[in-house]
Amino acid sequence: MTGRRHAATESHRLFVEPVRLDLSDPDTLLHLWDLQRASYAVEARLIGFDGIPPLHESLEELRACDEFFLGIRDESRLLGAVAWTRLPNGALDICRLVVHPVAHRRGVATALLDALDSIEPAELTVVSTGTANLPAVALYRRRGFIPVGERQIAPGITITLLERKNTPASQPIHNS
Repeated sequence: MTGRRHAATESHRLFVEPVRLDLSDPDTLLHLWDLQRASYAVEARLIGFDGIPPLHESLEELRACDEFFLGIRDESRLLGAVAWTRLPNGALDICRLVVHPVAHRRGVATALLDALDSIEPAELTVVSTGTANLPAVALYRRRGFIPVGERQIAPGITITLLERKNTPASQPIHNS
């Protein structure tokens, strides 16, 4: 009986590799919209602020955003997505990282960030998250991001700005 329970738990953790999301596809757009509403509702509770712009974004606003998306699915739903843009200085700006609450602590965010690092290498990557969203701050710090500032977005509510400077593959890392 124990082996069966373990096997069910393992299958619960399975998901496919990240793929690019096409927001011109109505089903993809709707699944992404549902996903981000579920994910940002959790962040809103964590930071005590429900004014997170993507939480109130319409389908048309989401479709019109100038961001690129990767998503991860399991057999039944879109579990997570990451969106990014390139800044004029060439830095990679992670605009959104959303994981469905049913998929928290399953490695979805890590898999998305790994895939993004692979397909969009950058010397500098930037991201921001609610300061009180401790799980997100911890995730980014584990991935080498360093807090570089905070910005107040509402009375008593701040976001933490983080960045990671990456060593270009052509330059060896030297230990001093």
